[in-house]
Formats: sequence, structure tokens, C-alpha cells
Amino acid sequence: MDPHRRTAVNEVSPAGRNFTAVSGQVGHLNGHRTSAMDAAEFHAASRRILDSINTVIDGKSDAARLALTVLLAQGHLLLEDVPGVGKTLLAKSLARTIDCTVSRIQFTPDLLPSDVTGVSIYNQSTRQFEFRPGAVFANIVIGDEINRASAKTQSALLECMEEHQVTVDGDSYKLDEPFMVVATQNPIEMEGTYPLPEAQRDRFMARISMGYPDKDSEIEMLETHQATSPLAKLSAVVTAAEVAAMIATVQQVYVSQAVKEYTVSVGRATRESPLLRLGASPRSMLQLLRAAKATAALDGRDFVLPDDVVGVAESVLAHRIILDRKAAGAGETPNTVIRGILSRLPVSQDPVNRQARSSAAPAGLRRNH
Repeated sequence: MDPHRRTAVNEVSPAGRNFTAVSGQVGHLNGHRTSAMDAAEFHAASRRILDSINTVIDGKSDAARLALTVLLAQGHLLLEDVPGVGKTLLAKSLARTIDCTVSRIQFTPDLLPSDVTGVSIYNQSTRQFEFRPGAVFANIVIGDEINRASAKTQSALLECMEEHQVTVDGDSYKLDEPFMVVATQNPIEMEGTYPLPEAQRDRFMARISMGYPDKDSEIEMLETHQATSPLAKLSAVVTAAEVAAMIATVQQVYVSQAVKEYTVSVGRATRESPLLRLGASPRSMLQLLRAAKATAALDGRDFVLPDDVVGVAESVLAHRIILDRKAAGAGETPNTVIRGILSRLPVSQDPVNRQARSSAAPAGLRRNH
């Protein structure tokens, strides 16, 4: 385990770490390219992660799988629901399965942007400004109750989430790879909350609503969580380098032209829908396809099917679109609108395009015909 693993907002930097200004794209793992895994290694690593999370979160295996999907797709995850249903527990469980740096930020109305990104402080002995990194400098950043902070503080995460870097006083500092923000938020109707700006929501690849557990899972929770939290016994099952290799494997998953066209058709249909005031952005199409590639890899395939796109469409798109007032008054929800669009869109008869895939797809993952 990393002796400098961070778990709180005031533990902002491993001792002795050097921060340098950077420009351009950030590499896979601290600037180094990472090789993809073979099928057996990928399956074993993903299984270890999911099994570990499911020992802590009772009856929420779908939520655990989607959280892993977002991690492997290089996205960020928004957990939204009422208090007490396990949002923070899921975020912490995912973070603890990976031997990497972890930072937790408790978002409050008085939290400042510099608490998140860092600040330059004048050193009188050297007569120079020194950058003191904020809590965002970690592989996994847990933002607890993100919508309790002001819009100004929320916006401090925009550059971090999109470009994986922080700019302070004109200097840019790269963030470690892999990098993922897992944020929780309470429903906007609750006291002391601020709505997330559209630009902020659009940077989250997927949103999960945890929901209440079923009766059996809740009884099991009462039996296993009384004396000590299962989270205390959870240990890392993969390293940050292994996660980077899993991400590299997902990037090599093949996507046919037909699947790309189908994905774009989903996005354009949301923009043309009379039920929506704001449709899906081009960024959301990129993230939808990345999530579909991660889904295919977790299913043991090296190519994407339209079903992979459909399977993650609600989680990826629902929090980005805005209903027309009349549609909202008629009882429509973002999820029902997306389901309706998916049910009406035609699917290519040859979505895999096997001939093209045979010459373009990598040999890592298993091919299902």
C-alpha cells in the first residue's frame, strides 16, 4: 500500500512530491504509456474489484459495475440520492479497492476554490512563490455532497475533470493518472443545496441513483454492519498501474462505423425532441461511446454492440438533458424520454461490421460471434 495514501481534505500532498508546470495532454500513468492486458488478466482484475465492492454494498451490484465502467472509461461519476442510502460508501469502496492516492473533500458553503485546487504561497526564506497542492491532487477524488458548495467552488473542478490539470496563477500542474472524481449529491429539493451548473453536470460521465435496498439486502446490512463497518476490512486488490492497463485495454475495443452512427443518432434525437429544452452535447456522445466500450470489455468482448450503447444511455445522458416545461408537467422524466428515443431508433443489421473488425480490432479480448 502507498504510505502516502490520502483520505482527508487536509492531507493534500505526499511528502517530497515535486509539482511542475505542464502543457498539452497528460499520459496514461504519470506520462508513461501503459500496455493493455490480455483477456484473462482483465477479467480477473475486474472480478476482484467488483467482488470487493459487493462485500460492502449490499444488493447494489449494478451500481458497483457502473462505477467500475466509468473508471475504466476514464470518466467521472455522480452519485445522487437521498441521504443514507450508501452513496459515500460506494465511492469509498471503489477508492479502497485500488492501491493509489485518495482524497476526500467535504463540500460546504464556505469551501473555497483554492481548498480544492491549491494555492501559491510566498516563501520569505526563498523569496519565491511555492505551489501548495489542493485536495484534487489524487488518483481518486471523493467529493462528498458536492452541491452544498457554491457554484464558484464547484467550478474549480471544471478544468480538473476535463483536462486532468490545474491552473493556478498562470501555471498548469498535471494530475496523476488514472484520475477520477466520484461526487455525491443530495436531491436539489433538500435544504442547503445549490444546483450543479449544466457545464459541471456535463463533465460527469454517468449518474447513479442508488435507491433503497430490497428487504433481504437491508436485513443482511443490519447483520453485517453493526459491530464494524465492512469498509474497515476492505483492502486494495489492484494497483494504479493495473487500472491504467485495464483502461488501455478498453481503449483498444473496436467500434464499427454502424455503432458510431447509432450513437450519434441517439444524441441528435435528444436535440430534436420536442420534449427537451436541452439535448445531449457532443461531449456526451464521446463519453457514451467510451462507456459502451468499457461495458463490452467487462462482458469479455473486443467490439461494441448497440446493446452496449443502450445499456449505459440512461446513466450517461439523463443528468445532462433538460425537460421542456410542458413535458415535465405531463409527467415525463429524462429517463422516460431517453427510453422512448431508444425504442424508436432503428439498429443496423450488421452493427459489428465483422469484416472491418477482423483487420482493425486488437487481439486482447475474447471475440464473441
